[in-house]
Amino acid sequence: MDVFPDTVIIRSVKEKSKKCSVVPLKGRPGIVLLNYPFKKTLSLPNYIRLSAEGPPLSLADNDKGILLLDGSWRNAGNMERSFESIPPRSLSQYKTAYPRTSKFGTDPENGLASIEALYVAYFILNRNPIGLLDHYHWKKEFLELNNFPAS
Repeated sequence: MDVFPDTVIIRSVKEKSKKCSVVPLKGRPGIVLLNYPFKKTLSLPNYIRLSAEGPPLSLADNDKGILLLDGSWRNAGNMERSFESIPPRSLSQYKTAYPRTSKFGTDPENGLASIEALYVAYFILNRNPIGLLDHYHWKKEFLELNNFPAS
């Protein structure tokens, strides 16, 4: 793939597709889903990586592509190491509606479900978030919790 779309989602193959909040986005224009791990290196110049750590995402990042790593928080470290050259951006002022069930205590306090993080990023960057949450079970709760208008 020579030219990447606005959003690249890297999804851990260890995650169950049934529980994955971003699988319904497959085929959506401007978004590509790829499986991790890779057999070769992936170069994403001019992208930012959504992360629990790093400077806050802002409108100044509007000219960048979005990289979203989708996997459990427990396995996130391995995925992040593969993409540590891509500048991280955080979304720490937002709250998740996803019920946390980690038995290992690996979920960060400011962690969002992948689909929630993508929605917030689109909102901040003035990209069209309509339809992103259509298949998300906790859509209503997430929008209310973060004072987003109902969509």
